Amino acid sequence: MKTKSRRFGPVDILLILMMVLPMVAAMVLKILYTPATDGISITGAIVFFTIKMPIMDLPITETQVNSWMVIISVLGLCLFLTRGMGVRSKTKRQLVAEWIVEKVEGMVKGNMGEYFKHFPPFICAILALSAFSSLQSMLGLYAPTSDLNTTAGWAILVFILITYYKFKCGPVHYLKDLCDPTPVLFPINVLGEISTPISMAFRHYGNVLSGMVVSILVSSGLTGLSARLFGRLPGFLGTIPFFKIGIPAILSIYFDIFSGCLQAYIFAMLTMMYVSNGFALDDFLERQRKKREKRKKNKNIAAPGPDGSAPAADV
Repeated sequence: MKTKSRRFGPVDILLILMMVLPMVAAMVLKILYTPATDGISITGAIVFFTIKMPIMDLPITETQVNSWMVIISVLGLCLFLTRGMGVRSKTKRQLVAEWIVEKVEGMVKGNMGEYFKHFPPFICAILALSAFSSLQSMLGLYAPTSDLNTTAGWAILVFILITYYKFKCGPVHYLKDLCDPTPVLFPINVLGEISTPISMAFRHYGNVLSGMVVSILVSSGLTGLSARLFGRLPGFLGTIPFFKIGIPAILSIYFDIFSGCLQAYIFAMLTMMYVSNGFALDDFLERQRKKREKRKKNKNIAAPGPDGSAPAADV
């Protein structure tokens, strides 16, 4: 296999702009719509405008806008990595794309099994959207994952997938699972089913939001401590927040980078675990085998005899 380098062309520049410009636009909107405040200000997503609707008005918030910016940037990154792909000679960006695909496929196969080999695109989308949404806080933007509406939407989608695969074995099998090990536990098992998306949503949302809050509080505290200890220095030296130099950056490595990527990984792992564990593969295969045998038996019964006459009924 040969590795070749590819010169940047106009299309490559456009794809890079497709990755960068959405984040720049989000920062510009943040600056224009954020009111001036004194001291610490921890608020929710900014409401840019509201669309009048017949039943209930639709607010367009910072969460929605930043989510779409992430989607556009991730799409640009995917197009950039997969552009100019070949079989014999491969570019460096193609090697990166293949490495990502191989790692996600290996993770899905190792955690879900061969039956779910079509799941890597979905899991990769969860990882990318979650990680890049959380990393937006490093740019001073409101992370969509710190809004419960975002994580709740993802959790509901995962819950629909879990229920779909549980019903593949039939509604009777699903009801039997809810009554396992005894019908007395049916209400508790139902609550356990409902708690799955709730726990997934609050876990992701709470960890990302708490990291942002702690970072803001520590940064504000360091500013006050610097003013208290070094405020009497002569000239402009008294206005320099010495304790804010370096320490917030170290905290950002954990709260923004490590914690954000970790929560994306945990959400993807929980998705794979809940879907695969909720699907009784052996029971499903047995159910499919019985269906095939029944269809084959009905087909043999309906088939005409050698002389063209109808088959004799079994006595």
